[in-house]
Amino acid sequence: MNEDDAGDAEQPAGATRATLEWADGRTLSVEPQPDEPVLDAAERADAGLPYGCRHGACGTCTARLLDGDPESLDHRRPPRALKPRHLDAGYVLLCVAEARSDCRLRVGSDVLAETRPAPWRDAGDG
Repeated sequence: MNEDDAGDAEQPAGATRATLEWADGRTLSVEPQPDEPVLDAAERADAGLPYGCRHGACGTCTARLLDGDPESLDHRRPPRALKPRHLDAGYVLLCVAEARSDCRLRVGSDVLAETRPAPWRDAGDG
C-alpha cells in the first residue's frame, strides 16, 4: 500500500487528515469523521491495522505521533494500556484516539513492542 492518491488531494474544509506510516515505508492518509477514532477511519480505508479490545485497555493498536501538535489527538476514553511516560513520548491508542487536527502516525505491531519491556534485553552479562 503506497501513499494513495487521496493523500495528495485537497482536503474538504474542516476535514482532518491522519497519515499512517508503517516501518516498511507504506503510507496511507485517512480522514476521520468528527468524534471518530482513527482506527475506525483506517478500517474504512482497509488499512489492516492491529487491534484487540477497542476500549483502550489492551494496547494492540498503539501508534506513535511523528508529526503534529500533541493536542492533535484526543483520547475519548482513558488509554489504560499506556503509562504516563508513553503518553509523554507521543504514543496513542488508535481505538480511542480522535484526530483534532492533521497528524502523522507510525503504526504497526512493532510500535507496541517499543512500549513493552523485554527482560532479555535488559539482562546484564552476569
